[in-house]
Amino acid sequence: MSHDEDERKHRDVNFLSLVAACDNFPSGPVDDRYYLLYLPGDDQPHGYMLPQVVARMPFTSAFEVNHEVPRCVSVLDQSDGDDIPGAVNAAFQDLINICVEQKTFRALAGMHSEPFAIPSARYEKPVQIERFAAQLFGITHRGAHLVAYTFRDSEMYVWIPRRAAHLFTYPGMLDTTVAGGVKAGASPLRTIIEEAHEEASLPEDLVRRLARCRGTITHMSVSGEESPAEEGLVCPDYTFVYDMELPPDLVPRPNDDEVAGFTAMTVEDLKAAMLREEFKDDSAVVLVDFLIRHGVITPENEPDFVEITMRLHRKLPFRT
Repeated sequence: MSHDEDERKHRDVNFLSLVAACDNFPSGPVDDRYYLLYLPGDDQPHGYMLPQVVARMPFTSAFEVNHEVPRCVSVLDQSDGDDIPGAVNAAFQDLINICVEQKTFRALAGMHSEPFAIPSARYEKPVQIERFAAQLFGITHRGAHLVAYTFRDSEMYVWIPRRAAHLFTYPGMLDTTVAGGVKAGASPLRTIIEEAHEEASLPEDLVRRLARCRGTITHMSVSGEESPAEEGLVCPDYTFVYDMELPPDLVPRPNDDEVAGFTAMTVEDLKAAMLREEFKDDSAVVLVDFLIRHGVITPENEPDFVEITMRLHRKLPFRT
């Protein structure tokens, strides 16, 4: 047994544990230590907040905090019904501006980030919050991942990028071919098209012609001590997954400074790298799903097949 195999056995790293790393929030009723996030005129929560985050958050008059169980943080409608979405957007933005200026949370990295829609909100107009701040409120994240592959002499190769060493999250780790958060006002396909151009120099017409959406996967995790953000943040997530078979002579190439380079991996090399935990957590989950759909991981060779497939499609506690 090699050193790597011995280390994996000691840690019990397998495909189920890779999925579980992104789906480690307990099932069942939520612990009453969390604060439920509510939006105006809606009796369903939109996120779970840590008490440590609530204690440090410099709330403005646009928020109301109840410390009695069931604990909650409510966004108030300061428009008196004239423009609830606008009031919600303004409330979050004013608060985030203060947090960024005061460097209150590590999760914000001292900077602003792109706007993400709050998918569980139900108003006549969308509401949004900055990407880095969403995790502080436990708001559901939407992502889109594309796995590009090709065949050479009947053998599948998967195009895998290495993340640049300077990135805030998961620097230097392996990733899916193309990935990004679905920004407010963008569709999943538009996200894939833009990221494919930026990260892999793949033109829009090619992506529109060859990319195929294969569904969604869902998971709900708690940020760990290795996270650059605060530990213990609740992270619900659903991801749109796309496949794209490329011609053998087409090579993805970095088009920005977020990707160090691409490697065409055989399926066996890909599986080995996944089990060595070389991949970004959520990307490893997307690749587990990819390997199932392409008949590499099967009920015949994977004893945890049923649990893995069920964990890839967890029902989230918030509207999607």
